[in-house]
Amino acid sequence: MTNTAVAPDALYRRVGWRILPLLILCYTFAYLDRVNIGFAKLQMQEDVGISESVYGLAAGIFFLGYVIFEVPSNLLLTKIGTRKTIFRIMILWGLTSAAMMFVSDATSFYVLRFLLGVFEAGFAPGIIFYLTYWYPPARMAAAVGLLMLPGPMGSMLGGPVSSWLITHFEGVAGLHGWQWMFLLEGLPCVVLAVIVWMTLADTPDQAKWLSTEEKELLRRDLAVDQDKGKHDFRQVLRDPRVYALAIGYFCLISGLYAVSFWLPTILKENGLTDTVTIGLYSALPYAFAIVLMIVLGRRSDRTGERRLHSSITALISAIALAVAAFTASSFAVSLIAIIVATACMWASYSVFWAMPSAYLKGTAAAGGIALINSIGLLGGFISPTLIGFVKDATGSTVVGLLSIVALLLIGSVAIYANRLPAS
Repeated sequence: MTNTAVAPDALYRRVGWRILPLLILCYTFAYLDRVNIGFAKLQMQEDVGISESVYGLAAGIFFLGYVIFEVPSNLLLTKIGTRKTIFRIMILWGLTSAAMMFVSDATSFYVLRFLLGVFEAGFAPGIIFYLTYWYPPARMAAAVGLLMLPGPMGSMLGGPVSSWLITHFEGVAGLHGWQWMFLLEGLPCVVLAVIVWMTLADTPDQAKWLSTEEKELLRRDLAVDQDKGKHDFRQVLRDPRVYALAIGYFCLISGLYAVSFWLPTILKENGLTDTVTIGLYSALPYAFAIVLMIVLGRRSDRTGERRLHSSITALISAIALAVAAFTASSFAVSLIAIIVATACMWASYSVFWAMPSAYLKGTAAAGGIALINSIGLLGGFISPTLIGFVKDATGSTVVGLLSIVALLLIGSVAIYANRLPAS
């Protein structure tokens, strides 16, 4: 490759086609295996005998395991490489997700959800850090936006697929439909782990599908970014900007997982009773989210602006979620508001990750990204747990949703006020 005037765009398109589809597929199953209990709940709650608060706590306890082992997993990644890390994570989480079919009481529910978080720890920040080996900051938002698509994709496809599995496999081989759902959505992760082991290159220098000239072009682009400064992990731990990012992320995650875990229940409260119909309606917000994530990520890369793109969409999501909370009696209005809220939360989330990946340099970026993700993912524990307890106490999700609205407003302000370089 000698035509340097046209080489970069063609090269990065090639890089994207080689590494992103596999990572997106893996992340889709990761997200699906986190949130599919939202659909299992519609059937397993009666079979196992769990309350709303037990469900909410089990949904959230995943994140405690994840947070505890997140930073160590990412620091280890810099020593052993991405391929080995993802292989180990996917084997263990796939088997644990499939083992959810054996839940028989609250205790087994808590233990398996906690272990799922332990084994999946480091996956999301690990692959975000992995992208910094391949993309300079100017191209990160679009790449991260594509990598974040599995969140809404997992929910969009997971709704109809999970509800179909639950309905059509009920009673097969003496098992409930929700047991089959966990088994059939968990085991593919083991297969994907083997594909990762066989095909993923840890760095551009190890990629056999790149020419020497292509590797050199990537090396030059990334060297310009790294020359702007490096961090060690001790600096990261003392950096108030990192904690400001973590606060903003915590609030976004609280909103995302409140909707992910409770959307089937919210739709049921709005009058839907058929499991398959709930699954189909659950897909709508995420279909719009995918479109907005792609559009906003490309626009953010084109303008070079991150902070406003992320904070304004977080603000819009807060307003829309408040509308949804107060219009439960009008299904059409409530559904539209949930669609807007969900799409804007995911768009804010995807652009957000271009900020820390551009700000943090050097090997400490792995630990810094994991630190932000760890603190932020506590929102995934708090929000579903809070809504579960509120629903048991009041019989409604409205008060719980309004608390999430407040968090999204705080997150919008935190992201807006954090003036990072090149954000």
